[in-house]
Order: sequence, then C-alpha cells, then structure tokens
Amino acid sequence: MSEPLIDPFGRKITYVRMSVTDRCDFRCVYCMDEVMTFLPKEEVLSLEEIYFIAQAFTEMGVNKIRLTGGEPLVRRGVDDLLVQMGALPGLADFCLTTNGSQLERFAATLYQAGMTRLNISLDTLNPLLFKELTRTGKLEQVLRGIDAACRHPFKRMKLNAVILKGRNDHEVIPLLEFAIARGIDISFIEEMPLGHINEHDRAATFCSSDDVRDIIEQAYQLTPSDYVTGGPSKYWQVAGSATRVGFISPHSHNFCGECNRVRVTVEGRLLLCLGNENSVDLKAELRERPGDIEHLKRVIRQAITRKPEKHHFSTDGAVDIVRFMNTTGG
Repeated sequence: MSEPLIDPFGRKITYVRMSVTDRCDFRCVYCMDEVMTFLPKEEVLSLEEIYFIAQAFTEMGVNKIRLTGGEPLVRRGVDDLLVQMGALPGLADFCLTTNGSQLERFAATLYQAGMTRLNISLDTLNPLLFKELTRTGKLEQVLRGIDAACRHPFKRMKLNAVILKGRNDHEVIPLLEFAIARGIDISFIEEMPLGHINEHDRAATFCSSDDVRDIIEQAYQLTPSDYVTGGPSKYWQVAGSATRVGFISPHSHNFCGECNRVRVTVEGRLLLCLGNENSVDLKAELRERPGDIEHLKRVIRQAITRKPEKHHFSTDGAVDIVRFMNTTGG
C-alpha cells in the first residue's frame, strides 16, 4: 500500500467518484440540455481503463468509490466492471448513483457484485411533474426499480432529490414519507450551477437546505445525527423512524473544509474540485504508458498537490463552470 493521498490543506483523500458514461436515458432540467451531444467512443475511457484507475486509487488508500454517469447502468458491459471493482482490496464502500430507470433489471447484479449502497435520484412522486423534470423519464419504471432494490439487503439506500422553488418544493413531505415507508434515507440537494441551461432561471428557483428543513419541521421532528458516509451530506434523524434526512448544501453551508473527494470523468480527467475547472488528463497518461500503475499513481499524487481549498458557487444564476453535470459525474 502506498502512502495516503493528502492535499495541501491536510485533507486525506479517501473517496473517488468515477463516471462510467456521459450518456443518460433522462434529460433532467437541472443536469443537461434537452438536446445533447455526447462524447465519441474514442474519447471515453474503456471499462478496463476505469478499473485500472480505480485500482491505482485503492492502492493509495482510497476506500470508497462511487460510480456515476450520466446514468451508469446504460453503459454496455458495466455489470462486468461492477464485479471486478467490487473485489478490489481495501474497498470498504462501493456505491452507485442512479436515476433508477434500470434498477428493476440490475438490482440483483449490483448486490451480488458487492455494492454496499445505492443513491437513487427521485425529485417528485407526481408522474406529470416527473416527466416535466426528466423530459423523458417514466415514474412508474423508477418506482418499480426502487422496490426491486429494496428487496436486497444493501447496507444503505438513499433517495436524492434536487429541490427547485416553485417547481417541486411542494413535494418535500411526500418524498420524505415515501422514504419513511420504505425505511430508507433521503437527501435534499441544492441545485449545482453547472452548465448553461435555458429551461429555468436558477436564481429564481434556488431553494436552500434551510428552506427545505423548515418545510419538513412543520410536519416532522428532526434531531441532528452523527451519521457520516464520507460524502457531503449533513444528516438529521426523523423522530420515530429509521429514516435519516441529509442536506447537501454547496451554496448555503459550504462543506469544502471537510472535502475528502475527487472525481474522474468518463473522459479520464481527474477533477480536483466540483466547482473548479482545474483537472489532470489521466487518459493521456494511461494511453501513453499503458499498464504502468506506478506512473499513474505518481501523476495522481502530483495532481492532489493542486487541489484547491474550496469552490465559489453563486446563487445568482451565474455559471462559472460550463461543463454539465452528466459530463462531470453526478
């Protein structure tokens, strides 16, 4: 095992989010444009390259990997990658973020591959609003997928809901009650200002974590929880329930001081911060020196020395980061 990854601010990097595809079967309004141009195959990491990068990170002390997209389960051959990655030594927390569309088909495969936790995006329980927010999604398909996943004993399952003022903020309590009924957790997320979108005005629809908590506390008692996942959520316990409520608050409660994460895009770029454009091209290094894991680890270690202290997201609708969330890795 190599020396651990420590950034210039003394933060130990133990968590990597890896995108396996920029493609998705939804077109969520806060994530991408309705008409998208996706990456050509030659610009995308192969599944073998994704595994090799994951191996390098685990050999440097990373013990949590989350696979993201786009929608990771639409990539052909991803089930084989799941099995390989799930067997990596030192990987204690193997997770997936999904829109749920393919869960009915993949739930058993995910569990058998050693997946410990699932995050499932769900922004509304209203079929018409679901169609409006996802543009192409079918709510009943996602709900069947969630119920299929609930039949397997994953360590934890969590819903992720992006709340937009005037669009789905009235869905906060129904979504919470849906989670409570299934004994799973839920996180409410402030919209990330990534990519230029025309569908809505981000400044007008911004809904803070404090706003959401106020809505919940009109109906339920919340108490602070010491539960941590290694991610950015701050959790609260719902009184009388197994469900925990998380708040991901990049704007209102900046979590950069505790950041233990980096991202690898499907193009092979190592993103050192979600809210900054500085990155390192791991794909170029891999293809120049294939199979040389020690070289790859040196490149990663050098990159971590340039990890910034914090991001600078704004709530006024301004976009400093032009890449969309589907190319970033959810």
